[in-house]
Amino acid sequence: MQFRTQIPVPKSNSPIDYASGIVSLGSCFAENIGEKFEYFKFRASVNPFGIIFNPVSLEKLIWRSVQKEYFTDKDIFFHNDLWHCFEVHSVLSSSDKELFLKRLNQIIDKFYNQIIGSSHVCITLGTSWVYRNVKSGEIVANCHKVPQKQFTKELLSIAQIEESLQTIVASVTSVNPNCNFLFTVSPVRHSKDGFVENQRSKAHLITALHNTFDFQLPTFNYFPSYEIMMDELRDYRFYADDMLHPNQVAIDYIWERFFQSMISEACYPVMQEVDSIQKALQHRPFNPDSDSHQKFLKNLHQKIATLQTQMPHISFLKKKLF
Repeated sequence: MQFRTQIPVPKSNSPIDYASGIVSLGSCFAENIGEKFEYFKFRASVNPFGIIFNPVSLEKLIWRSVQKEYFTDKDIFFHNDLWHCFEVHSVLSSSDKELFLKRLNQIIDKFYNQIIGSSHVCITLGTSWVYRNVKSGEIVANCHKVPQKQFTKELLSIAQIEESLQTIVASVTSVNPNCNFLFTVSPVRHSKDGFVENQRSKAHLITALHNTFDFQLPTFNYFPSYEIMMDELRDYRFYADDMLHPNQVAIDYIWERFFQSMISEACYPVMQEVDSIQKALQHRPFNPDSDSHQKFLKNLHQKIATLQTQMPHISFLKKKLF
């Protein structure tokens, strides 16, 4: 008997493999998927400007990086003992103005190179709700705990989101015409906006994506992470303690559905070997000096060496094994 419906996920038109260069951008769920890419040793860059929730802010950063429009003094401000930029996440904020600007512009250069070298750009949209700075009139990526009275809150229209999505693709393809795109909507619920408002927000994102792109074409793919969370995993046992974010079980399940549809089957044996090595690296011996543990390390080192012969870009050795 079937006790749940399963969201159908078609095989990707342009599957990811170990030769792919992946750029993952967007909400915190982009980081969850990025961590999986990192664990399985795919070549992936994740949110160089930090977590970005809305499509307009993603559009701005991609356009800025492709155009190499560097940040200047007018783009940053001082608040609560730190320098911030409304276009990036607060994780990048700094007490040193010059270092802050230098770092932002170094990220632009690095991100530009990642875009032109990527085979796949994966974008996770989080929300249609945005905050607009009253003084500048610009939509911000992060409010940086600036007083709320300095912003107005608004829901992006479907047309506005469509325009941002079109600009994102046009910007990337202007420097990388062969790039493939993978879009998804974050399964995280934004309760601070309100539960009805969250549904309106997600509906705008999903509608805009399907209005803008033909997901039957090889260049564009849609992965239903939000739909899987809301349908297949519609149980609070799949949520973290805040009852809003997917827990690790849910993330692992969504990743499993993701790699089954979006990653080339030719990668599966390598992924299994990488997983085996990663688990072995996490092993904590009772007696590090025992003969059995030294034999274990020797075998592990051989497995890594064999894999790296096949895949030279893969590296595990964050610490010395012997």
